[in-house]
Amino acid sequence: MSRLYIPSVATSCGFLLFTCGMVGQVNADSMSMLIAQKSGQSVTSTAHVYPEVTRQAPTVLPAFLSGNYDNVDSEYLPLLSNAENQSSPAAREVVSTARKMALNERTIIRGGCWDYLNAVFNRAGVSRNTIHKGTYAQGPYANSSEIEAGDWLYYINHGYNGVEHSGLFVGWVDERAKQALILSYAGENRREPARYRVYDLSNVYQIMRPSV
Repeated sequence: MSRLYIPSVATSCGFLLFTCGMVGQVNADSMSMLIAQKSGQSVTSTAHVYPEVTRQAPTVLPAFLSGNYDNVDSEYLPLLSNAENQSSPAAREVVSTARKMALNERTIIRGGCWDYLNAVFNRAGVSRNTIHKGTYAQGPYANSSEIEAGDWLYYINHGYNGVEHSGLFVGWVDERAKQALILSYAGENRREPARYRVYDLSNVYQIMRPSV
């Protein structure tokens, strides 16, 4: 029966541990030297600089828009507020008069969309100037840049069988996609107040602008 030579194994293991220790020490010394070299260098311009984040203050709505309404989504109230604050005097009068009739008084007008907007303009005490005129079938259709808050628009209602419709322009929700907030009156004996809804204004064929 053969016998293991224990001292030989112990010597080998000891030599291996000594060798590993030496290698580890060399690596540690190399790493220390590298860190020391790096720490002595100045920070270069290659460091990434994050852009400053611009935070907008929350929109504070005026008191006259602080109620709960079922004929306008609350997310569009800031757009309505901007239309009243940033428009020309004549347009501001039309937008505010329409808002009072639709949200505060819930006015019902006998007739359809034309009758309602005619009542809004008359009550606001303004006249109207036609600044773009085309036809329902052939246009020419207005560019989005021609349209301003308070304008009385005639357009193709793509959301309702492509019929002719008119409404009061409030502001763009997405101008590139031609999506805008419009005050619209259904009429047709529905006994409902006018409501603010998003419409596709790809085909606006007439614009009437309020003036004093």
